[in-house]
Amino acid sequence: MKTREFFFDLPEELIAQYPVAERGASRLLVVDRSRGTLLDSTLRELPSFLSPHSLLVFNDSKVRKARLYGLDTRTGKEREFLFLHSEDRIRWEVLTPNARRLKEGRAFVFPESRIGWVEVPMSHRNLHLRFDTPLEEKYFDTHGKVPLPPYIHRPSEPADEERYQTIYAQHPGSVAAPTAGLHFTEGVLKDIKAKGIESVFVTLHVGLGTFEPIRTENIEDHKMHREEYEISPPAAERINRARREGKKIVAVGTTSVRVLESAFLGGEVRAGSGSTELFITPGYTFHVVDHLFTNFHTPGSTLLVLVSAFAGSSLIREAYRHAIQQRYRFFSYGDAMLIM
Repeated sequence: MKTREFFFDLPEELIAQYPVAERGASRLLVVDRSRGTLLDSTLRELPSFLSPHSLLVFNDSKVRKARLYGLDTRTGKEREFLFLHSEDRIRWEVLTPNARRLKEGRAFVFPESRIGWVEVPMSHRNLHLRFDTPLEEKYFDTHGKVPLPPYIHRPSEPADEERYQTIYAQHPGSVAAPTAGLHFTEGVLKDIKAKGIESVFVTLHVGLGTFEPIRTENIEDHKMHREEYEISPPAAERINRARREGKKIVAVGTTSVRVLESAFLGGEVRAGSGSTELFITPGYTFHVVDHLFTNFHTPGSTLLVLVSAFAGSSLIREAYRHAIQQRYRFFSYGDAMLIM
C-alpha cells in the first residue's frame, strides 16, 4: 500500500496544544466495526460501552524526562537531545537535528558536567553518545524536560509533568506517553471495576518505533525500530484465562496492541521480557485484541496504519472525516476513540 493513502488534511487549530482542563473530560467517538456506525459520546460514558465480560489491558510505562541540552565544546552552542534508549546507561541512542553533521568524538557538556562523546552517527537524526559515568533515572528527573511531541508548539510547562503521564505509570523508560491512557482517572477506573470489568497491566517503553513517521513510498518498506516490553507471569495468566473464558480483550492504546500481538506464541500470550519491531498493517490477523481504545493519530504514522488494519481503512477514513467535521481535538492531548 502507498503511504499517501494514510494522509489527511487536518486544520491546525484541531491539534490539541494543551490537555482538557480536567483529566477524563475528553470526547469519545465510538466506532462499531460490525455495523459501520459512528457515535459521539464522552470519556465518562466509556464504561457503558464495555461489556462486563471484558478485560482491559493498560500500558504502565512511565515517561522519562528525556529531553536534555548539551553545550557543544567546539562551538559553545547549546544543542537539544532526546535520549531514546540505553542498554547500560553509559552508551545512549539519542535524537538530535542534523546528526550526520556531528563527527565522531565531538563532545557535549550536560548538567553536572557530564560529558557525552559522539559515536558514529546512525542516520540524519540518530546517533550514540557515550558517557564516562551512567545516567540514572534520578539524573533525568532532576535535569530533563518533558519530551512533548513536535506538533505541540510550545515549551513544556510544570503541569505537563503530571498531565503527560498516565495515573498508573510505574516503569520509567518511555520517551513519549502511551497517550490513550492519559484519559483515565481514578473515577473512570472505579466505574469500570464497579461494572465487573477486569484490568491488567503490561509494559512497552515507547520509543522511536512508535512515533517515527513513515518515510517510504510504500508502507511495506518501512522498518520499525525496536522497542522493549515486559509481561509479568500473573498478567499473562489473566489475559490467557480471559481468552479461554471468551472475554473481550480491550487494548488501551496501540502500544498495548503491539505488546499483546508480539507476545502471542503457540496459541497464548507468553510472559517475559522481549523486544518488538512488529509493524501492523492492513491484512494483519489479530490474535489477541478484540476492541481498541485509542487517540486520533498523526497523518502518515504507523499508528494510523495500525488502527486502519484493526477497523478497516475506509471506516477509519470516515471516522476521521467525522471527527474533523465535529471539531474533535487531535493527537496526544486530544480526544479518544473506542473501536468495537
